[in-house]
Amino acid sequence: MTNGAKRTRTRRDLWLLGGTAVVLLALVIAVVISRIGSDDQDHAAPARSGASDAAKTYGPLGDLSRREPDDRRALGPVDAPVTMVVFSDFRCPFCAEYSREIEPKLIDRYVDSGQLRIEWRDQPLFGEQSELAAQAGWAAAAQDRFWPFVHEVYRDAPTTGHPDLPIEALVARAKAAGVPDLDRFRRDTLSGRHAADIAEDTAPAKQFGIIGVPAFVIDGEPIIGVRPLEVYTGIIDEHLSAR
Repeated sequence: MTNGAKRTRTRRDLWLLGGTAVVLLALVIAVVISRIGSDDQDHAAPARSGASDAAKTYGPLGDLSRREPDDRRALGPVDAPVTMVVFSDFRCPFCAEYSREIEPKLIDRYVDSGQLRIEWRDQPLFGEQSELAAQAGWAAAAQDRFWPFVHEVYRDAPTTGHPDLPIEALVARAKAAGVPDLDRFRRDTLSGRHAADIAEDTAPAKQFGIIGVPAFVIDGEPIIGVRPLEVYTGIIDEHLSAR
């Protein structure tokens, strides 16, 4: 790839990230304004089944968690006091950066101690290969290797641009992730059987105008793009202290 093409792709990635921040900021402001004058009951939502019975306060986007006990694309206990929903694309360089640099620290600090649950949502934005990779994620999850597959895809991902992820590359990543039945993985990935699941994942992003990745919603509080670790921990700690 020429230097000019690289600069063009980088500008496109940064434009997408910046546009997302503007859209979501406008949304958050609108939601907050709409709540002015409401009583405290409008700012609280009951905890989901399996979580604490105490009333819980959420940020402006509300509770986007599912807390499904058999969700293989989630990390952390179903009754964790705080949840973080992550909207991701397997071909997104910023998502790869989060996976390599931020996520392990959040797991060590909060997930392993039962304080945080992380739930994945597909947000395939970068063409047919992103859609195929999302299907591959579900195929890996069916064999209980979703997170190893995620980490293999992101491990050597470029810092800019979007990696090529045809079916052979996805099978190679699945093999490295320890997916036991690669023929089944290939069939499941190419079948398109999870199109409805992927559409369900993207629905909240469309509802709230999230047009880029990665995007994070921590108990209703949005974060757009990869931010310093302290941004995530600050919001998580705030919601933990409110319990």
